[in-house]
Amino acid sequence: MSGMPDPSIQLPIEFDVLATFVSAVAGALVAVRRGYDYVGVFALAFVTGLGGALLRDGIFLQTGPAAVVRDSRIILAVLAATLVSAAINQLGRRLSLFVLVFDAVGLGVYAVVGADRSQAAGLGHLGAVLVGVVNAVGGGVLRDVLTREEPVLFKPGQFYGMAALTAAGVFVGLTACLTGYERPAAVAGAAAGVAMRLLAVRYDWKTRPLYWKDWKQHRGSVG
Repeated sequence: MSGMPDPSIQLPIEFDVLATFVSAVAGALVAVRRGYDYVGVFALAFVTGLGGALLRDGIFLQTGPAAVVRDSRIILAVLAATLVSAAINQLGRRLSLFVLVFDAVGLGVYAVVGADRSQAAGLGHLGAVLVGVVNAVGGGVLRDVLTREEPVLFKPGQFYGMAALTAAGVFVGLTACLTGYERPAAVAGAAAGVAMRLLAVRYDWKTRPLYWKDWKQHRGSVG
């Protein structure tokens, strides 16, 4: 029936838990780097790990209570992320690299999860891609807003939203062509998004401002 969830195309809840955990670790590490206490670290981990999923479930899909209150493993993933971030901090290593890697993995996996949940709720291909992107970047945007940083999504820089779009697009495209191969499609989509994000950072692939003339003048003035 149109608009009703189709369990046969849904990825298992473990994908949601993984996406929540890695995204929450990225948020928790930002909090640790800013010197927050355990409450602050948990709060930022919660917002980063679940912000996109709450936007997905509460605004776009509206298929019932959010996943975080339906499955205790999701909130436990946030708690685990808080503890893991504390352990990483004790290692005394640079946190920026950990934040980058965990954020990239969360971006790719959450884009796939959001797209999959959208298809299960009866959304079309483009709608599923849109919700997948929002699911992927929503937590990071909320994290940046709460920490008074300009969201990475809004400014020219190394591919972020484009990586989420790639992950969701690859997954939706593959599931449309290969019925019954949702899990391999999810792995391929998430891997594509993660790879694009990490390669963009490694090789400094960047988006450009809409008004290129002002950007060139700015680069000339600071160069």
